[in-house]
Amino acid sequence: MAGVLVIGAGPGIGRAVARRFAREGLPVGLVARTEETVEAAAAEIGALGVRAVPLTADVADEEALRTALDAAVKELGEPDAVVYNAAVIRPDAVGELPHRAHLDTYAVNVLGALTTAAHLLPGMARRGRGTFVVTGGMPETKPSYVSLSLGKAGVRALVELLDAEYGPSGVHVATVTVGGAVAPGTAYDPDDIAERYWRLHAQPRERWEREVVH
Repeated sequence: MAGVLVIGAGPGIGRAVARRFAREGLPVGLVARTEETVEAAAAEIGALGVRAVPLTADVADEEALRTALDAAVKELGEPDAVVYNAAVIRPDAVGELPHRAHLDTYAVNVLGALTTAAHLLPGMARRGRGTFVVTGGMPETKPSYVSLSLGKAGVRALVELLDAEYGPSGVHVATVTVGGAVAPGTAYDPDDIAERYWRLHAQPRERWEREVVH
């Protein structure tokens, strides 16, 4: 089995999703911005007796991201599932950030997901199967989180576009929209949220959902 590729494999949702898929026996490719983060995630997955491939890339760097994706495919084969979980989360008000900061944030929150999809979904479409899930959020826009609100609106649009493009070929494109701050032991426990990702991957085609709200 080719397994799952988790982009944004830091503590919280990314690592919880990796654990959830690993419990099904799937090998896991892990991408994070720092070696320390991704090696910690790989050690945790390896302890479950599942192969983990750690890779580093800044998702805002298109060349570095594509290089990491190619390395994951070389090690594990074309993935059965891809989870894009990278995001810049910070409070900012209208007019507070300069254009450059907004562009840098959007590059992580949306364009990295677009690059990942463009790189991997054509292969899934040729095989007629696969799952691509993007972590969403901000069910309602918030004036105190302008850049994140814009990014998550972009994620919804991207998922719609990708579903229209690749859904007919058998690729399940979806988003998990998380409505609050992620923390263990709360209503937004990362292990509970991770279950949503697995259920999307396991759904039969006739019951596909495009958005799940947690």
